[in-house]
Amino acid sequence: MIKFRRYVTEQVKIYHEFGRYAGWPANYGIWSWENEIVVGFTVGHHDSGGGFHARDRSRPFVGMQARSLDGGQTWEVVDTPCRAPGGKGLSADEHMQTELGIGNPERQDDAPVPCPGVDFMHPNFALMCARSGLRAGAVSWFYTSQNRCQTWDGPYALPSFGQTGIAARTDYLALGPADCLLFLTAAKPNGQEGHVFCARTRDGARSFDFVSWIGDEPAGFTIMPAHVLLPNGRILVAMRCRDRGERDKGTEKNWIDLYASDDEGATWTYLNRPVEETGQGGNPPTLMRLSDGPLCLTYGFRNAPFRMCARLSDDDGETWGEEIVLRDRGGNHDIGYPRSIQRPDGKVVTVYYFNDVPDGERYVEATIWQP
Repeated sequence: MIKFRRYVTEQVKIYHEFGRYAGWPANYGIWSWENEIVVGFTVGHHDSGGGFHARDRSRPFVGMQARSLDGGQTWEVVDTPCRAPGGKGLSADEHMQTELGIGNPERQDDAPVPCPGVDFMHPNFALMCARSGLRAGAVSWFYTSQNRCQTWDGPYALPSFGQTGIAARTDYLALGPADCLLFLTAAKPNGQEGHVFCARTRDGARSFDFVSWIGDEPAGFTIMPAHVLLPNGRILVAMRCRDRGERDKGTEKNWIDLYASDDEGATWTYLNRPVEETGQGGNPPTLMRLSDGPLCLTYGFRNAPFRMCARLSDDDGETWGEEIVLRDRGGNHDIGYPRSIQRPDGKVVTVYYFNDVPDGERYVEATIWQP
């Protein structure tokens, strides 16, 4: 028996076009300034025979960006205003045939270059990470903006940190004008996904140093970290986890784990498992602290009944409440990858991708809800 609690929610379509596949906001990021919200995602073409994800690998994906000026009630969608290596789609190589992807960004026009320095505390600052792949050989880079994502500067190079590959999604914690932590994923020594780690810059993103692994090297993978900073200085990081079972044999297990650091990321302690199961293929978390104190974890659940979920914690992540259903009636497992922000009025805007029927388009949607 599934135990869950339903909240009053409002669903708002952000991008839904006939024949198109829109997905994976968690790969790109969400940023907000009071009621102004910006979220990134990618768009390709739908193909019911596309495999686990119903996308057409023979056609290109392109980066997209949506902006709301009214707290998520209405949205304007544009191409992501940045220079991608080779003019290709960002962070989508694994969803296209090889010749359509970025591949090695250093061999493309607009290859990543060293960052000249940024002010992480600028009031309109944003940072977005990008990558060429998921496993050995993956190269990552980043962009910065000081005008609320109206334009992006970059691409700026990230080091390999001595790893076989770096698969960066957007998750960063600014500690000062020139000081910032990045939470990233490295390919494992065997070349497979993945192991979460923490990196740091103290010179405005001109250089980065490896700081620490978050947890031991997994038998399967740990990927897609999402952090929150508590008032006492503790940093929590939730991450998407998988064992090394086989999906087609029903032996694969996916869940979300939570780690804590009390020394600005130098060392980490395992806390607990807020979500015991996220369904076939798994789904990443997003983590935030609400204005009245509780922590909020949002994620997708990829087994039937397919749904978007949240859990709250009133004790800084030591324990977690029952599942809150934000959106249900998904057509199949091809949903999720959320990012969430809280509006000034206290409502939460959770953005994710979704589908209504297995053969239907994948689209990007927001649920607006009151915790």
